[in-house]
Amino acid sequence: MLLVAEDVHRAGEQDARALRTLVEHPPTGLRAVLTYRPEELAHPGLVLRAPVGYPAEMNLLRLQLGPLDEAAVHEMAVEALGEDRCSAQFLTRLYERSGGIAQAVADLLTELKTAGPLPGVRPTVIGRDRLTARNVDEAAVPVRLTELVVGRMAALDEETRRLAWAAAVLDEAATEDELSSVADLSVDSGRNALTAALCEAVLHELGLGQYGFRMPMEAAAVYQLLAGPVRRELHGRTAAVLGARRPTPWARLARHQLASGRTTDWLQSVEKAAHEAVEAGDHQSAIALLEDTLANPLVAHPNRARLALMLARSAYSGLRSDQTVQVLRRLVDDPELPAAVRGEIRLDLGLLLGNQLGQATGYVDLIKSVEELRGQARLAARAMAALALPYWPHGPLAENLDWLARAETTAAESGDTVVQAAVAANQVTVLLSVGDPDGWRQLAGLPRQSADPEVLQHAARGVCNAVDAAIWLGEYTRARELLAEGPRLALRSGDVHQEQIVQSTELHLDMVTGRWAGLASRSRAYVTEVGDTPVAAGDAMLVLGVLALAKGDWAQAGTWLSAAIGSSEERCPVPLAAATAGGRIRLALAREDLQAAARETSDGWAAVRAKGVWVWATELAPWAVEATVRDGELDAARKLVVEFAAGIESRQAPAATAALMRCHALLAEADGAFTEAAEHFRHARICYQSLPRPYDAALMAEAAGRCALASSPSTTAGIAELADAVAELDALGATWDVARVRAELRTHPGSERPARGRIRYDERLSPREQEVAELAGAGLSNREIAATLHLSPRTVEQHVARALRKLGVASRNDLALKTHDNRVR
Repeated sequence: MLLVAEDVHRAGEQDARALRTLVEHPPTGLRAVLTYRPEELAHPGLVLRAPVGYPAEMNLLRLQLGPLDEAAVHEMAVEALGEDRCSAQFLTRLYERSGGIAQAVADLLTELKTAGPLPGVRPTVIGRDRLTARNVDEAAVPVRLTELVVGRMAALDEETRRLAWAAAVLDEAATEDELSSVADLSVDSGRNALTAALCEAVLHELGLGQYGFRMPMEAAAVYQLLAGPVRRELHGRTAAVLGARRPTPWARLARHQLASGRTTDWLQSVEKAAHEAVEAGDHQSAIALLEDTLANPLVAHPNRARLALMLARSAYSGLRSDQTVQVLRRLVDDPELPAAVRGEIRLDLGLLLGNQLGQATGYVDLIKSVEELRGQARLAARAMAALALPYWPHGPLAENLDWLARAETTAAESGDTVVQAAVAANQVTVLLSVGDPDGWRQLAGLPRQSADPEVLQHAARGVCNAVDAAIWLGEYTRARELLAEGPRLALRSGDVHQEQIVQSTELHLDMVTGRWAGLASRSRAYVTEVGDTPVAAGDAMLVLGVLALAKGDWAQAGTWLSAAIGSSEERCPVPLAAATAGGRIRLALAREDLQAAARETSDGWAAVRAKGVWVWATELAPWAVEATVRDGELDAARKLVVEFAAGIESRQAPAATAALMRCHALLAEADGAFTEAAEHFRHARICYQSLPRPYDAALMAEAAGRCALASSPSTTAGIAELADAVAELDALGATWDVARVRAELRTHPGSERPARGRIRYDERLSPREQEVAELAGAGLSNREIAATLHLSPRTVEQHVARALRKLGVASRNDLALKTHDNRVR
């Protein structure tokens, strides 16, 4: 027999007596579970209002249920809202504000289920309704918790209530003396009030000699009941208490000074808090504090200019903030600010928009800042150096080089080592981006050992930019070496943005060099982390698009390749735009959509031609040539190859050299010169293997084998090359490519060992059923599978039906998981 009695602390005398009697004289086999809140018992320590004569043979256990840990709160949130809506910052703040109290967590999640985007926050690439810490902060205190706290407060006398008010305003653990001071109580009265508040479970002992509310939401429930004049007085006394602490908590002190009307003291504390955060490398805290301060109309223009400059500098060094952009935009449009101040703010705004958000307006702001900063060589040189970077689709390379020359001259004239380091970093970036070998010499000269953190920050940026440039060039060994150095420099300099960008660059490097194990999950996790920072997420999305295409998940491939460039190529770096165009061309060719392939070719080629950095056409050129050939425009394809060859001449770009060899092979194949084409593909394969780029090397083996067999159908070399391609692609996990090459192999007699009799697979999948099931599970239609495997759509339909039956699944979506475990070896 099991008896469960919940909330026994609410039992009246009659019910409590009945329970005591039952427990003192239990029937045979009774098991009882009583739940209660110790702090709400009518008589502390007596669960059933009076002592109980428990039988000697009865086993008694007392279990105290504490708050949930952070992992459990995380699990509750994901289950209630879905993982896509739960950012890391949201989960951390949910745990902090709820204190891990299960009911509070559940009520908050109910409140947040219907929460829409906050004002001024734009949607992210990974979810329109993604929640942040700000959503938790602005959520109302749940009704259940409010009534519980208010009910407990009602039982307090006047002095104890004042002490609870003081704790609500302090909103952090405090000593007995501090609480008494804020409540304006004497030592004895404060001690008595604190004891009463603890007995009534309004306040709790949070540590040795430290008292306060159990969780921030309880404090918020009490705070919202305070009348304005009372709040103001309490904030004033709290400011006095915090001002006496050492070290002084400037940010918290500023909040109380503002609430008590001491605006001059508030602004001084804000500046000290911001300086303290910047010196500690915590730019995000500085940004949040300065944003809130500048949004307050009490800040007059002299103070606004000074604080705005601090915000601009922190915003550029920290991570992205939509509110930061909005605040800075209002400031640069403020005609009452001096032109020089507007120019400096506009410079950092332009850098923020371009480098972190990828917005075209950043380029325009940088040009304006050059004019506004006339006479300030140090700052003007930084703006010119930023305009020299060719990544953005604004004007040809020659224009970027002009800006670089102006920046070098202006930096030299300034005599400022910091701005000279900034220009040197951008010079390295420009030279390496275009494949100029002199860039490596310039890279070696960056001031990596400087004791000046600002100089070191620019050196770190130059090294991190060099990693990215090296990957686009095909200098993968150098990229690995720099990848080990760049993050260390960024960490030493406190540049959070560069440290984050390098993570995306590493994903890109792992993709091209064939380190595909776990790469998709790592890339998705990274996009989830920085999905609202387009520039940071771009490389990772390209990686996901390429991997999805290789595995046959064409719907996902299209989604990721489109997301990588944002809403428009105008906000996308040119090399990324070219690479994604190459991926979209290949996707269109796989779907036999020649019109779409031609459109992507035209747009992608025009973007590279307008910029004039042809090493960035490496990922685009082969697919553009193939699309143009398949569209029947052989002369146009030859012109593309000639233009590409001229563009990379004298450039040090191993990946572009391999891509050019591949393009020549495609032209030879289109001309019917299959032997020559096979040799070109083999040379391209050797180039790709030496880089290394195993995926492209495997595709070259496929192409060489295809051409060899077209030239001489009985050649064993071609069959061997196709077999090598299958093995290499299978090792990478390129499901769709493997199926395509195996289908090609089957069309050639002698490519497979003859079987003795017909193999019976019974309830196992045959090799062909396995291939069809994998492609169907990846999302390909029957028509697309038929084109890949050289089968009729009707045959594919039959294979899919048999696979569904044998694997015991109801839909094509379930095939992806099942086929991996049932693969025939």
